[in-house]
Amino acid sequence: MTRTKTALLAILSIAAAATGLAAQGIKVEESKPGLLKKAKATVDAAIATAQAKLPQAKLKAAEIEEENGKLIYSFDFETAGKTGIDEVNIDAITGKQVGKVEHESPASEKKEAAADSAKAAKAKAKKP
Repeated sequence: MTRTKTALLAILSIAAAATGLAAQGIKVEESKPGLLKKAKATVDAAIATAQAKLPQAKLKAAEIEEENGKLIYSFDFETAGKTGIDEVNIDAITGKQVGKVEHESPASEKKEAAADSAKAAKAKAKKP
């Protein structure tokens, strides 16, 4: 089998796995309504790209958000035998990875969740 065929089969199997993950009830949360409509890269393609970075990990959460002026998908993965999560960000326009895979310990996850809650409460309080 040629290298091209082997690479194509690998890409197709990753894409099939990603579609299966999306079908298992992983819903992409929008940090603001309407962000999914702005995305040019499909959720399934973005999951496939992210999963390729962590092939042994299981997708636990997905979000689309605007961060530093970019529209990104943010995927949280868990790896068996490893605490915390690994976060992979994918540009929702180009479909390419943004930054590095970041590992978050349980403590840093808790701190980030608290900060997100405070930010959401502040935004909600500003609305009339």
